[in-house]
Amino acid sequence: MNPSITQKERIISLDIIRGFALFGILLINVGAFKILTDDTVIPDYNGMNGIVAVLTDILVEKKFFSIFSFLFGVGFYIFASRAESRGDKPRWRFARRLFALLLIGIIHFLFFWGSILVPYAVIGFLLIPFYRAKVSTISKWLGGLITVHILSLLLVVFAPNMGMFSKIFTFLGNDAITIFIMFLSGFLAAKANWIRKISDLSVQIRWLQIVTFPLFIGFSIWIWFASQGNDQHIQEIIALGTIPTTYLYLSSMFVILENKRMAKLLQPIAKVGQMAFTNYWAQSFIGLAIISLMDLEVVSPINIVIISIIIFTIQIIYSVIWFKFFKMGPLEKVWRFMTYGRNTAAMRK
Repeated sequence: MNPSITQKERIISLDIIRGFALFGILLINVGAFKILTDDTVIPDYNGMNGIVAVLTDILVEKKFFSIFSFLFGVGFYIFASRAESRGDKPRWRFARRLFALLLIGIIHFLFFWGSILVPYAVIGFLLIPFYRAKVSTISKWLGGLITVHILSLLLVVFAPNMGMFSKIFTFLGNDAITIFIMFLSGFLAAKANWIRKISDLSVQIRWLQIVTFPLFIGFSIWIWFASQGNDQHIQEIIALGTIPTTYLYLSSMFVILENKRMAKLLQPIAKVGQMAFTNYWAQSFIGLAIISLMDLEVVSPINIVIISIIIFTIQIIYSVIWFKFFKMGPLEKVWRFMTYGRNTAAMRK
C-alpha cells in the first residue's frame, strides 16, 4: 500500500521489497484461506511438512507483515509530506485515507477473516501525532516502545503467572504493538531520509547487521527447539525474534538493491509491489480458488509453499501486463478516489 507518485519519483527498492513482503505474507495466509470446521482433523505434521512448518516459523512468521508495516510507515511520510507540499492539510488528508482503508478493509474482512487492513487503518491513526515530531523525538519513542515490547514478551515467557499484570504484558507484547513499532520505524527512516542515502549509511547498516545477525541465529535456534518441544509460548518466542530479524532483512535488502543490475532484474517483483493493495486483496480470492480446485480439506505446509508460488507467479504476470496499459492498480485507484474525492487539483503531480 503506497502513495500515488510518478515513476520518476518512485524509490524502486521500496516496490521490490513490498513485492517480496507480499510473498511472505502469502506463505502465512494461504493456510487461513480455507475455513476449518469443528470436525476438521488437523494432521500432526512431521517429515518434510514438519521441517517446512518450522522453517516458516523461523524465517517468515511475523517477519513479512512487519516488513509490510515498515513500508506502510514509509508511505505515510511520503504521502503526508507530498500533501503538505501541495498546500493540502497532511494529517487531515492521511486521516481520510485511513478511513477509506478501514472501509475497504471491512469489506475484505467479510471474505477473509485474516485481513490486516482493518488493524492497519486503526493503528495507522497513532502515526498522525508524530508527523510534526523531530527525528530525535521519534527515535526516543521507538526505542522506548521496543524496550517495553521486548520486556513484556520476556515476562510472558518466563513469568507467566503474574495475575492482572500478565494481561498487561500480553497486550504490550501482541502483534498490534509490533505493527506500530514497524510503522514508526518506517516513518522515521523516511523522515530522516535514510532510504535515499543507503550508500552513505554503509557503516551504520553494517553495525545494524552485526547486532541483528547473531540475534537472528539465536532466536532461530530457540524457535526450532521450542517447536520440537511443543512449547506453549512458541508465538511469544517467534515475536521476540521478529524485530531484530525484520531489521536484518530490511537492511540487507536495501543494500542488495543498491546494485542497479539487481534492481533491474527484480523489476517484475517491483510491479507486484507497486499495486500491493490490489494484489493483497486478490491473493485471498486466487488462493481460495486454487485450494477449491485442488479439493484440499486441510492445506499442508508443503501445499502452502506450492500454492503461494503459483499465486505469486500469477500476480507477477498480471501486474507486469497491467502496468503496460495503466498507471496504477484498480484498488489503488479506488483508494485514491476515496482519499481525494473529485478534488483532482489536489492530486496533480
